[in-house]
Amino acid sequence: MKALLVLEDGFTLEGKSFTGDFETGGEVIFTTGMTGYQEVLTDPSYYGQMVCMTYPLVGNYGISEADMESARVHCSAFLVKECCKQPSNWQSVMALPAFLQKFDRPGMEGLDTRALTRHLRINGAMRGMISTRELNPAALKEKVLAQPTMKGRNLVPFVAAQEPYAWFDNQPQKVALGADGAYAWRGTGLPLLVYDYGIKWNILRRLCEAGFEPLAVPPNFSAAQAKASGAKGVFLSNGPGDPATLTAEIALVRELVGSFPVTGICLGHQLIGHALGGTTDKLKFGHHGCNHPVKDLTTGRIEISSQNHGFHVVLDGVNDVEATHINLNDNTLEGLRHKTLPVMSVQYHPEAAAGPRDGQYLFGRFRQLIGEAAGA
Repeated sequence: MKALLVLEDGFTLEGKSFTGDFETGGEVIFTTGMTGYQEVLTDPSYYGQMVCMTYPLVGNYGISEADMESARVHCSAFLVKECCKQPSNWQSVMALPAFLQKFDRPGMEGLDTRALTRHLRINGAMRGMISTRELNPAALKEKVLAQPTMKGRNLVPFVAAQEPYAWFDNQPQKVALGADGAYAWRGTGLPLLVYDYGIKWNILRRLCEAGFEPLAVPPNFSAAQAKASGAKGVFLSNGPGDPATLTAEIALVRELVGSFPVTGICLGHQLIGHALGGTTDKLKFGHHGCNHPVKDLTTGRIEISSQNHGFHVVLDGVNDVEATHINLNDNTLEGLRHKTLPVMSVQYHPEAAAGPRDGQYLFGRFRQLIGEAAGA
């Protein structure tokens, strides 16, 4: 079935559908991972985006129940050069087309993903639409221009936790909290409150491995409830959209950093940046993939990192916060810590399920920070 992709500047590519009839839109971005397509599809941070895979063959190892980063597919559409429809992997439970159809998400193949990636690198990520119904580029472009831009969009409500849950037996488990937020911890690790703005499940797995007992809560879980919960620290998760729109969440984080050791990844890092007096800005085409070099300024060590974000933190004029990590491709901020408060965060994903694993030490570093704060 023929399909058409049109970007807001009129750039057009033809391809075909491998999931049936569709018409949908979103911000068009590219990711450079050679593997990990299932993790990409189920990462809530991709909500509202149409994802182009730069690696040409996608779907060859199918879909595995063990590789889910959430319970469903979140991106608006999946754009690939070639979709493998007959996967070969002993763990595979279904092929990529069936997986996308299960969650009513369109897949388009046969388009020139190299040309699309080059166009986005030169001109920046932008709005786009794909359609099997409207094959007139001019008419489809009009629909593209009617869509909202990513800057100014609050997408957290579409993917965030709606009620508290614990993570054990390698899956989310419903739990009951007191009206004031009090919680009966199981005693399996250091009590950690996790604000779920659209968390990747592998973060929760890594937190458990690092000796924490994570309790995930919705974004509106108040500071008073956090104090009553009995947690020893607070973790802020990844998530989609423009962090500057999350004014209530930023105000809450500002309260939390005065009462707890706090860390965050991705959107959580950006919220901490705002709460400590910084700002965020939109990147030209974002950082998406698992081969981004990051320098740890505290050790001089270079890490290869997994990343997925379209905004970055700017700390101009913020004197009591220092950079701990920078991106070696564009020198943007990748990590920070407060000079006096027990607060640290990173922009990239140290928990990356598909690798690399260079940054996993950060979970232990936060545990150490909690210990130092408790002994102060």
